[in-house]
Amino acid sequence: MGISKTEHFTDAQNQLATMLKALGHPARVAIIEYLLKVNTCICGDIVNELPLAQPTVSQHLKELKNAGIIKGSVEGTSICYCIDEEAVALLKAYFGNMAATLECNNNNCC
Repeated sequence: MGISKTEHFTDAQNQLATMLKALGHPARVAIIEYLLKVNTCICGDIVNELPLAQPTVSQHLKELKNAGIIKGSVEGTSICYCIDEEAVALLKAYFGNMAATLECNNNNCC
């Protein structure tokens, strides 16, 4: 595998790429959709909702948390997960700017 050369890109570009990479798996998209529906939950709730084993769900949660898309707080022997609103704001701003730029250009690229 080659070197990614992430040092040649801005911190914002690297952060966005990390978040988008984490969202690039259907199980993680399903987890995000579930968290949006219930607002907060523990890992066991997600395991009951998805056709995946508990260790697999935990790994996906870890990837989403490492990317900054979700937050987790310890409640007794469980971890309660929720969407990180700052991450959503960053994604919304990025895609909003992209959409606005395309509208201004009247999509005249090709």
